Amino acid sequence: MEILYLDLVGGISGDMTVAALLELGVPLELLRDGLERIGLSEVRLATEPGSRHQIAGTRFLVTHRDGLAPDGAPPATAASSGHGHGAGHGHEHGHEHGAHSGHPHPHAHPPSHGPGAAHPAGGGHAHRPYREIRALLEGSALPAGARGRALAVFARLAEAEGRVHGLPPEEVAFHEVGAWDSIADVVCTALALEHLRPQAVYCSPVPVGAGMVTTAHGRMPVPAPATLALLEGFPIVQGGPPYERTTPTGAAILAALARPAPEPFAYVPRRVGIGLGRLDPPEVPNLLRAVLGEVSAAAPAERIECAEANLDDSNPEWIGYLMERLLAAGVLDVALIPIHMKKNRPGTLIQVLYPPSLRERVLEGLFSETTTLGVRFRELERVVLARERAAVITSWGPVTGMVATHQGRRRFSPEYESCREAAQRGAVPLREVYLAAQQAWRAGEEGRP
Repeated sequence: MEILYLDLVGGISGDMTVAALLELGVPLELLRDGLERIGLSEVRLATEPGSRHQIAGTRFLVTHRDGLAPDGAPPATAASSGHGHGAGHGHEHGHEHGAHSGHPHPHAHPPSHGPGAAHPAGGGHAHRPYREIRALLEGSALPAGARGRALAVFARLAEAEGRVHGLPPEEVAFHEVGAWDSIADVVCTALALEHLRPQAVYCSPVPVGAGMVTTAHGRMPVPAPATLALLEGFPIVQGGPPYERTTPTGAAILAALARPAPEPFAYVPRRVGIGLGRLDPPEVPNLLRAVLGEVSAAAPAERIECAEANLDDSNPEWIGYLMERLLAAGVLDVALIPIHMKKNRPGTLIQVLYPPSLRERVLEGLFSETTTLGVRFRELERVVLARERAAVITSWGPVTGMVATHQGRRRFSPEYESCREAAQRGAVPLREVYLAAQQAWRAGEEGRP
């Protein structure tokens, strides 16, 4: 089984991801053609060689034919924008330019015309509604697989931003993440993965950086709130050089298209691509390694843990609240099983499955939200199918889901929340949306070469 392993040595951003995938043999012309298909013909793509800590790699550069900044305005200088491009400013809300990218730094109002234009809003930052980006991708002539991946990435971004700002995903307006350079990064990543077609994408623990970052919303800690929301369930490493090592676009790519590598993770590397970030700090090589490799035909086993406790005197409402907390923290599953306990008391057995890195969070939740006096642990191994997120277009909008692969056969499972939102938008039964999503996916599969 061919897999793609993202070794996040220096972190991850959209442009670092594309650069690494290009080194694996993705033709640059394929990406240029893809941007034309979504109406971004004014965007120019280029690469340049470089090195970080004497490790050679490639940088991916996105510019505009007219020399515009990503929000459609003339590029601002560090002096005019009030801050430079130093190590403390690497957030996506600056177009990933501080930590990773060579994209210019916009701080002016854009024009509101053309498919690459964004809508100005207060503070001089570009605002582009999620629904506008979704419509742009839905109406494009991108290959079905690439379109689905790009839609899945932006759907995860909208969900995370909505949670952070207390908005439904449909009402989210992206700031700099919605500019043409970041859209290009996401679409090019989706096209590159469609070209390479690994059966699964894994990643190493995610370094997030440290310090503060300047965003359209003001000064924020690293990792930014949306980045942290996107990385729930992923092992992260805080600290290191004081800048944003993982940007919201990079985090969204991981959340939508990858999953943490199991421990231990054995594979045979075949090809390696190196994507370079903009900065070159002395502490760490600012690069991303994308490794195409092979694992055995059987899916790799990974270690997980099961924590469980018997409850006979906890309010059921408390248990329901705990379940929500644990799932939000990134555990794999929570099961509530009716049991009969001593003194003829009806009780509940709560079982929590999670990666070992979340043990302390699980313990804290069980002890603080229930009346249990002890928690039992078991170490387990599980085998999971290769899978990736995807999105399909239905009559009621996009529906995201998971594509699983077993012995070369693929199947698509729509996500409940995505189907529920589409059913509510269209005032149709949930079952109809679910069946339409599966039909749309099968139609797209038939069109795959």
